[in-house]
Amino acid sequence: MDDPRANGKSTYEHDHDHVYKKPKLSSFITESEIRQEFGHHQPGIARINNGSFGSCPASIIAAQKRWQLKFLQQPDHFFFNLLQKRILHSRTLIKNLINADDVSEVSLVDNATTAAAIVLQNIGWAFAQGRFQRGDAVVMLHCAFQAVKKSIEAYVTRAGGSVIVVRLPFPVNSNEEVIAEFKKGLAKGKANGRNVRLAIIDHITSMPCVVIPVRELVDICREEGVDKVFVDAAHAIGSVHVDVKEIGADFYVSNLHKWFFCPPSVAFLYCRQSPISHDLHHPVVSHEYGNGLAIESSWIGTRDYSSQLVVPEVFDFISGFEGGIEGIRKKNHDAVVEMGQMLANAWGTNLGSPPEMCPSMIMVGLPASLGILSDEDALCLRTHLRDCFGVEVPIHYQAPKDGEVGTRDWDGCTTGYARISHQVYNTVDDYVKFRDAINQLVQNGLTSKMLSRKITSQLTD
Repeated sequence: MDDPRANGKSTYEHDHDHVYKKPKLSSFITESEIRQEFGHHQPGIARINNGSFGSCPASIIAAQKRWQLKFLQQPDHFFFNLLQKRILHSRTLIKNLINADDVSEVSLVDNATTAAAIVLQNIGWAFAQGRFQRGDAVVMLHCAFQAVKKSIEAYVTRAGGSVIVVRLPFPVNSNEEVIAEFKKGLAKGKANGRNVRLAIIDHITSMPCVVIPVRELVDICREEGVDKVFVDAAHAIGSVHVDVKEIGADFYVSNLHKWFFCPPSVAFLYCRQSPISHDLHHPVVSHEYGNGLAIESSWIGTRDYSSQLVVPEVFDFISGFEGGIEGIRKKNHDAVVEMGQMLANAWGTNLGSPPEMCPSMIMVGLPASLGILSDEDALCLRTHLRDCFGVEVPIHYQAPKDGEVGTRDWDGCTTGYARISHQVYNTVDDYVKFRDAINQLVQNGLTSKMLSRKITSQLTD
């Protein structure tokens, strides 16, 4: 199916069964229009956590509601005449965006967690069926998403596979540091005659947030004889440039609802054509089982498919920005680096990685006097910022490295980092509000332990 934007025109709008096309916008979206598109956001909240849940513009929400209503108006017609054609169109647009060879390589699934289940289920079968030897390894970064770790537990380790965990150095100064640690992990996985059957590589780690040199790591996997490479790129599309042929992985997943303006939840899973790709199946089995992963994924029973159907409208929305998705990505990157440096300078701390290793998110060190000495402390501060200051931002606890003390709030070791995001709706005021909130906590001499006791007291009163 051709990309209808190729002729400079916008994508489909449906009036019953007839299709018409809106004229292409003659000018780029204005700041006031951006404010309108995201006017449903709660007023007065510094929403600097786009990375967790994404953001959906009002025009896309309206398009989604139209598709939901179309299904409810005449379900048989929707299912037999519209659904599969429209999903194919969405897959085709994504195929062109990521430079896949064929649309059959692109499946739409709910999220990156579903994609991980698809890939790891296949690996688990290989162990259970004896195609892989017990003890053969899966290699992953220690900061892999928790759901991925649980999927490995559910599908791989219970079938006899072993797991090698590579610690990501953080704070990190260069790609070379990441590459060196990854090579050590592969060597450990291959020790004693074992094989590394799968490497799971984050394109952008979630917490702490770092852009990983994924193409270089995939090349190393090929050189070292790793069977398959799965790139978990939940944050990637819309945040970094994605070319799946250039990256070279066997499997690549990215959410479309984080940085690509789709409503929750939808993701694409790219599976490079190979013999194994024909043996991949959606974990929810429907009557489409055996017709290929893309077709299986396009029907998993009666549910709301509207988030997959509005992908063409999202392309329309993005085309309203100068430079399209690449223009948005560059603007967000430059802005988040500027805001991160502003915060670090205000607090006398540091960034977690150099700007070139940051996407549209960046890690900023928090004042040591806040006493963030555990994951519980980090969560407590996050809760306090949200409930008392109207600041939504994730907080990361980073254990001190060897040779650092960091066991008391006066040791001066940075053990707390904030992960700030920047999306098109953010303004400087959002980050100033965050800066001032932290400054007030420091000025008042509050620590995470004190905040924890305060929250516990409120809950028990």
